[in-house]
Amino acid sequence: MRPVSSPRAIALVLVTAFAAAACAEPSTDPVPGSRSPVPAGNAATATLLPTDAAALPEFDLPRFERLLGQLEGTPVLVNFWGSWCAPCRDEAPHLAIAHGSYGDRVQFLGVDILDAREGARAFMREFGWTYPSVFDPPASIRDGLGLLGQPVTLFYDAGGDLVDRWVGPIPDEELTKRLDALVS
Repeated sequence: MRPVSSPRAIALVLVTAFAAAACAEPSTDPVPGSRSPVPAGNAATATLLPTDAAALPEFDLPRFERLLGQLEGTPVLVNFWGSWCAPCRDEAPHLAIAHGSYGDRVQFLGVDILDAREGARAFMREFGWTYPSVFDPPASIRDGLGLLGQPVTLFYDAGGDLVDRWVGPIPDEELTKRLDALVS
């Protein structure tokens, strides 16, 4: 005897499967427990600043602003990015190289938006990023600062003042020029 499959029964099975998937706890690692720490190349010390570049702690705007306050005394580059963002991929190698040159004098900080941790960590590994990023799935930090799109790069002087911004993938020469201005 053949089982009866009505459209209603099929719809019920699909709704149940989607609901179960939506309610499942998201994994933070491709293979749970497999993520190795990546020591962050930080130019500053702060209680909210991750020392593991792959940690991707979740932040909102108030926590981000507290971190910026803790970083006063050190110039800061903040880059808003997502692993799914093609222009972010274009600029990622430039940021990795710049961090290698300036990372002992300028605190680099990424803000990963609208993303999944697995994809973000894979992106960071692919481009050799050893500076920390914070995780902001709803893009509340970007939106709260009145920014649109991504990538966006913000430059703060050692006094904590926003002194420059770049919208879109920042070319290597523009990145170098702005970082030189921060450390001079």
